[in-house]
Amino acid sequence: MPTELEELVEFLHHGNTQIRQVAAEHLVGYSQADVPLFKRNQLEPVKDLKLLIKDYAPIAKNAFTILINISSDTEVLKDLAKDDAFLEMLLSRITNPKEPNANEIAMLLANMAKDDSLQRVLELKRDIPKELSKSTWAMDQLMDCFVKGAEGAYNQHADFDYLSYFFADLAKFPKGREYLTTPQEHDANIIPITKIQVFTDHASHIRRLGVASTIKNVCFHVPAHPVLLSNLPSDPNLPPPSIGANLLPYILLPLMGPEEYSDEDTEGMLDELQLLEPDKEREKDVEIMKAHLESLLLLSTTQDGRDVLRRIKVYPIVRECHLHTDDEGVREACDRVVQIIMRKEEGEEEDIPDGVGGDSGRMVELKDEEEDEDEKIVDIL
Repeated sequence: MPTELEELVEFLHHGNTQIRQVAAEHLVGYSQADVPLFKRNQLEPVKDLKLLIKDYAPIAKNAFTILINISSDTEVLKDLAKDDAFLEMLLSRITNPKEPNANEIAMLLANMAKDDSLQRVLELKRDIPKELSKSTWAMDQLMDCFVKGAEGAYNQHADFDYLSYFFADLAKFPKGREYLTTPQEHDANIIPITKIQVFTDHASHIRRLGVASTIKNVCFHVPAHPVLLSNLPSDPNLPPPSIGANLLPYILLPLMGPEEYSDEDTEGMLDELQLLEPDKEREKDVEIMKAHLESLLLLSTTQDGRDVLRRIKVYPIVRECHLHTDDEGVREACDRVVQIIMRKEEGEEEDIPDGVGGDSGRMVELKDEEEDEDEKIVDIL
């Protein structure tokens, strides 16, 4: 005999609208605690839920919520991510300026991006939503949703913040990193990462965290480091090697507070980082701070990267960040960055300034290379 819950799941495809609505509403709570309930009969409830997102508004919203919750299950995730028709429906809906569940779709897409198969969205062309974009590429359209749709500017029902998590998950894959760091010829040679990096100081915590995670994942793509580190403007008349993303200000500004720096510290510092307002606040979320510090660490994996970080005076910024935080994780991340960018290169003298803190006058005590092989600088070619 089926249990009451199993009977309730069966009502998801009932012909009576009110019964479907009651079933979906009551099952929302169980979608987090009892995922196997939705995997019965070869995922039949999942198939029902895919149809219910086209149903009346209250039913559709609950169906989206259930799908978001149960997509944490690997089997359900694969079923959703590999369904081409379902993906196209989500893309069609999220790019519609009147879609009431656009934020839920963004959350579901972010979950689906954890499956390898969703990399195909990077090579997917579809009809152009004329009110939103000029591009036939699905990824460009999602970028436009995120950028143009902030704070309800495109769709009054949505802010599209959770698409930042979608970008972060796609950036875990090589194809995703390549897309985000490659100038797009069809888009005036704009580098996609430049469209979202400007949100590292946005009011939305979700945006800031998702964008910081995206940037960190992109920084694993070492061949793109010259483009990421360059502050040359994106000029469609210049060949791609001459185009820069100017990423560093967007990583460093969240790490900075209202501190004043000496003339020696500011000489060579990026213009965007000087003369900040006296009420400038440092990022409060320690996970976001650690993500930015890890991005700096990744950008220092080549000598050219370390040279740039030294030249623009990243050290004083990290020093002040270290001094003004009590979180051990952030302090350790600061230590790691300093160990790398201020350690001597082969044939050079030690280059860590005094006055950073601690008994030794330094942020951390450097280890001899013989003491710890992990402390050695190894260039990534």
